[in-house]
Amino acid sequence: MSELLPTPLRASPLEAAHEAAGATFTDFAGYRMPVRYSSDLAEHHAVRQAAGVFDLSHMAEIGVQGPDAVAYLDAALAGSFGAMPVGRAKYSLLLAEDGGILDDLVVYRTDEDVFLVVANAANRDVAVRAMTERAAGHDVQVTDDSDSTALVAVQGPAAAGTLDALVTADRLQPESPLDELRYYRVVHALFDGAEVLIARTGYTGEDGFELYSSPEVAPTIWDALLAAGAERGVVPAGLAARDTLRLEAGMPLYGHELDTTVRPAQAGLGRVVATSGSFVGDAGVEPAPDARVLVGIVLEGRRAARAGYDVVRDGVVVGTVTSGALSPTLGHPVAMAFVDPDCADGGQVLHIDVRGTAIPGTVTALPFYRRATRG
Repeated sequence: MSELLPTPLRASPLEAAHEAAGATFTDFAGYRMPVRYSSDLAEHHAVRQAAGVFDLSHMAEIGVQGPDAVAYLDAALAGSFGAMPVGRAKYSLLLAEDGGILDDLVVYRTDEDVFLVVANAANRDVAVRAMTERAAGHDVQVTDDSDSTALVAVQGPAAAGTLDALVTADRLQPESPLDELRYYRVVHALFDGAEVLIARTGYTGEDGFELYSSPEVAPTIWDALLAAGAERGVVPAGLAARDTLRLEAGMPLYGHELDTTVRPAQAGLGRVVATSGSFVGDAGVEPAPDARVLVGIVLEGRRAARAGYDVVRDGVVVGTVTSGALSPTLGHPVAMAFVDPDCADGGQVLHIDVRGTAIPGTVTALPFYRRATRG
């Protein structure tokens, strides 16, 4: 009997660019992706102070189009899409029948009956399968467009100026001025004559843009962003910086803050769920009264909590850390954790068991970091 060979990792269309930049790679959701180029700290600070360019081509893109697209999305996802104008984006959830979270998504309405649904890379198969099955009975076409879509993001205070430089150079031609592209909006554009979608969305807590294109065009976009941003301090950034940035911004990561055992309200996402209509998972969407809830914790000292560490009050375990790190921006450790409801009030002092040492931490509202203004 022959041994089963490991499945080869998928390559990003930007792999050659990453190798040329000296990236360190990691296996992420079946892709060989850059975890860092220089250092985690340098890339994190560059995004907060200037901008970073990220390769997100591992994300899953699902196309939805047809006369029943709105009705279908209203039934398939835990949101309401009828009043969503063309050119808008919306954060939403894909729920299991029992109300647990299968994935968190961003939905873009790119035309009257055309939507782009972006799922997490690790949940591509789950999301595609669920959304395809839920299309039954609707006049709608659901397609897995992940392999034919690349995604490059530029995030940080210098992101808008970097894109403006490409417009000035006539390499980028949006249908409307970028200063009219406000937060959670999307616009059709041309880059060197090739079709792209530009969305003012991101996962860092900073102003930024995400550019969806064909895989063939992505390397040119990547090089152009770095060239246009070079004098502004823009650098390539990897998955390590992306994780500390999203943690500071209090943004959940599937597999850490979200999974099939979590109901939306537990993770502070009750606002995302539609309050009327019928959708998959609606009957089980409410958590039990004693269900743990997600909070932020600011720790004393310099030792960071990690996922899986116990949260303790008066010697009793009252929660579990889901994400934690020494915040590069704030200079002290921060963590997100699920805790018992009576431990969730801001200002409470709890302790986190960091390898046998009880480190005090104060419960605080999320996010830990918020930029001053939004475009």
